[in-house]
Amino acid sequence: MNTCSKNTTTQQTKHVKGIRIQTINYIMIAVSCLFYVLILYITVQISMRYNTLSQNIDTFTVCSQDSHELEKASDYLTEQVRLYVITAEPEYMDSYVNELCVSMRRERALENLQNNNIGEESLAYLRRALDESNRLTETELYAIRLIVEADSNHSDSLSEIVENTIISEEDMTLSPDAKRQKAQTLVFDSEYLHAKELIREDTSSCLNSIISATLNTQEASLDSMKQSLFRQRIYISILFLLNIITFIMIITLIIKPLKIYVNCIKEEKMLSIIGSYEFKYLALTYNDIYKLNKVNESILRKKAEHDPLTGLANRSAFESLSELLNSDTPLILFLIDVDYFKGVNDTYGHQIGDQVLIKVAKALQKTFRSQDFVMRIGGDEFAAILTNITLEQRSVLEQKLAYIFHFLSDTEDGLPAVTLSIGAVYSEAGFTDDLYNQADNALYHVKEHGRNGYAFYQDLPDNRTNQ
Repeated sequence: MNTCSKNTTTQQTKHVKGIRIQTINYIMIAVSCLFYVLILYITVQISMRYNTLSQNIDTFTVCSQDSHELEKASDYLTEQVRLYVITAEPEYMDSYVNELCVSMRRERALENLQNNNIGEESLAYLRRALDESNRLTETELYAIRLIVEADSNHSDSLSEIVENTIISEEDMTLSPDAKRQKAQTLVFDSEYLHAKELIREDTSSCLNSIISATLNTQEASLDSMKQSLFRQRIYISILFLLNIITFIMIITLIIKPLKIYVNCIKEEKMLSIIGSYEFKYLALTYNDIYKLNKVNESILRKKAEHDPLTGLANRSAFESLSELLNSDTPLILFLIDVDYFKGVNDTYGHQIGDQVLIKVAKALQKTFRSQDFVMRIGGDEFAAILTNITLEQRSVLEQKLAYIFHFLSDTEDGLPAVTLSIGAVYSEAGFTDDLYNQADNALYHVKEHGRNGYAFYQDLPDNRTNQ
């Protein structure tokens, strides 16, 4: 079957630079290299996510140990003070003081957790546990001091913190046995046990908070790894498809039709749209015709949608535009009337009236932004749609309106001064069905109150016109 058909019109040979096999190969190699780089990047990302997971587990282990360390240190203090108040052996008091003032495992555990950035919630629990433990140390030191007073054999070698603990006058009057009894009561009674329970609850809550934060971080890292692995599979699949497509393009779209299409072009015959080089040849001619048609369509559309006097878009364009502005476009609609324009025509004639309308159009175009839409929708009626704008810019809009009023009051150009009545309405949801009526209500409000001004629909009493 002949794939070429005789061109029925005289046709000049065109020299088209199309994509050759070598170019296609270069493109495919470049695209393949790109995906190889992407796969390498994804692999690095997966490795980083894995390292993050490992570090997170290590951090959790350290934080758990520190959290337990505070509770263990607090329990150690309790154990030593209880042993001391029961036995009065100085070694237990020394162990207690050494833990409290030298080892300071509680404080160091909290410091380590702060350095690991475990989060304010977890730190709050641990700080509260430490505060409660510190309050217990006051009771414990008091109990130790009572034993020291009851047994004066080693009162000369007291540590500073024990020596600075003051016994009340009432307790100083107690007998040695009573002092021992009270000391034992202080570290064994229900109030003391309740405080210990609070410390355990706070350290447990801290650990639970750390576990929760760790799980969240791990879940996020795992999700990221899953996404990276999914993208990696996608890129590998694309690479596989690219290889298949490359072979198909070379065989079916270039090599096979190449001789046929070159001969058709040389013979100035029409050809079917297959292949690549020959399609460029036909596309060039098609584009020339397409551009010509576009120019003709643009001329016809301009005649249909633009006002011949002012050059502005007309009501037809306004209605089309209002349908295109969707709910994602915040905008302000202005409806503008020239005040007493009939009087201008009657007094100065229609030619001057036309010049006044042109002046109004120029004032609007000059004042509003280039991306705003200014239209003449009637004889002396204009409209402006300002998109991507909010009421927070109202002061700027009011300055623009003041400039328009000033511009139209200037008579140095020989035209009579005119004023405008302007109704405005703001919408966050694009051009809604009732937006035009709302702007018209605001315009009516201006006309009812003397004209020569503007009003926003949002400022009207109860958002309705007074009729």
